Amino acid sequence: MSSGSSDWGDKTEPMTQRPEFFEMLAQKKAQEKVQGADKEEKGGRGSSEAACLAEFDSPEACLKAAAAVRDAGYRHWDVHTPYPVHGMDDAMGLKPTKLGIISFLCGITGCLSAILMIQYMNGYDYPIVVGGKPPEAITGMIPIMFELSILLTGFGTIFGLLGLTKLPRHHHVVFESSRFAASSDDKFFISIEARDPKFDSKETLRFMESLKPSHLEYIQTEAS
Repeated sequence: MSSGSSDWGDKTEPMTQRPEFFEMLAQKKAQEKVQGADKEEKGGRGSSEAACLAEFDSPEACLKAAAAVRDAGYRHWDVHTPYPVHGMDDAMGLKPTKLGIISFLCGITGCLSAILMIQYMNGYDYPIVVGGKPPEAITGMIPIMFELSILLTGFGTIFGLLGLTKLPRHHHVVFESSRFAASSDDKFFISIEARDPKFDSKETLRFMESLKPSHLEYIQTEAS
């Protein structure tokens, strides 16, 4: 896989107003068409990914920018921060998580499974009276009901979390940025992916530049 990224740091002239910027985009698009035609002739079909990545120095600036991206109507975008930022869910317009519902349903399933299992084993399959207690006594079921409820709740929570967050993910276009490693240290990032219906390389970069990031980058990867 080959990768390429073009970035601009802090400049006095807006990056999206420079002739070389649009010339670079035109060259990349022309190269994509040529490579795509070659792959189709060989019976294959290539795929590429692209994104705009904006870097911010403070959580406040990132929070304000996230609200602007939300209001602009973008759908396939994300915020990358080194720690949870209070208010970011509202700024991104995220709906309440369904993880609690998944965990609750798994816990109820564990509890009911324990009751049915013990009732069948002790009451019908092999009934034994211990200490004068009838086989269907609820008091004898409590420990197993508790254990199975906790067990299935734990499984539901961890696998539900992985499913909702689409993890593990071993590749993403933002990984191609050499600056993105700072997202786990002290920098804050917002990425808008090219698969977004509203994405346009020129207009999206202009929009992200209006958010006043400390660094703006256009990233593209191509599958060979």
